[in-house]
Amino acid sequence: MTKIAPLAVADAILGAYRTRTPVPPVRELLPAGAVEQAYAAQEFNTERWLADGRKLVGRKIGLTSLAVQRQLGVSQPDYGMLFSDMAVPDGWDVAADQLIQPKVEAEIAFVIGRDLDQEHLTIADILRAVEFALPAIEIVDSRIADWKIGILDTIADNASSGLYVLGASPKKLDGLELRLCGMIMEQGGDEVSVGAGAACLGDPLSATLWLAKTMARVGRPLKAGDTVMSGALGPMVTVKRGEVYEARISGLGSVRAAFAKE
Repeated sequence: MTKIAPLAVADAILGAYRTRTPVPPVRELLPAGAVEQAYAAQEFNTERWLADGRKLVGRKIGLTSLAVQRQLGVSQPDYGMLFSDMAVPDGWDVAADQLIQPKVEAEIAFVIGRDLDQEHLTIADILRAVEFALPAIEIVDSRIADWKIGILDTIADNASSGLYVLGASPKKLDGLELRLCGMIMEQGGDEVSVGAGAACLGDPLSATLWLAKTMARVGRPLKAGDTVMSGALGPMVTVKRGEVYEARISGLGSVRAAFAKE
């Protein structure tokens, strides 16, 4: 695989990150269906950010909705990196100039309590490894103009990552049936997104199993202390500046993402 095309894609994405100016779809720089090259572009920027001193603290899973997978012509999720400077405390304002075109989605986050560095994992390994679960909101963003993304665009763009907010009420998995947990997200008292655990690849723990196996295979295994954003429980919502979005997930509690007007 030539490194020229993935490097050009990585350069375009990195430039958009730094200037907060979106770019045209980067898939035009890659051969059709070149998923590995898109991930190579993501990895180029991951290495650059690590060299710049950013700290890797977890991973996110994208495309966990079967409907979205069909829309983008893929049959599995994708993944991206979570860095420490992407974490926003519950309810703290996100400045208007931090992101380009943010959207929010409610998720279940897991904090991992032991290394998952083997590819041949089972759901039992995930159950043993998850230290606790939290309600979470992912603030997704795209460096691609007008969100006109295909699968290669979102993969190269760190799975359209922006920021993330974790709730402050950790829960052990005992007694939680995450597949059936309901989610409601509200903005200003209005319901803006509804979903359930089953919308996330059938079960957020199954999605996490896919991620753990994939991360071990590609050489970035999940480690003790890592956070996993396991995927959306309902539709994404476009952010309105000056508003607060609160997600409530049954059995896990609530979490808020707030956005400053300026």
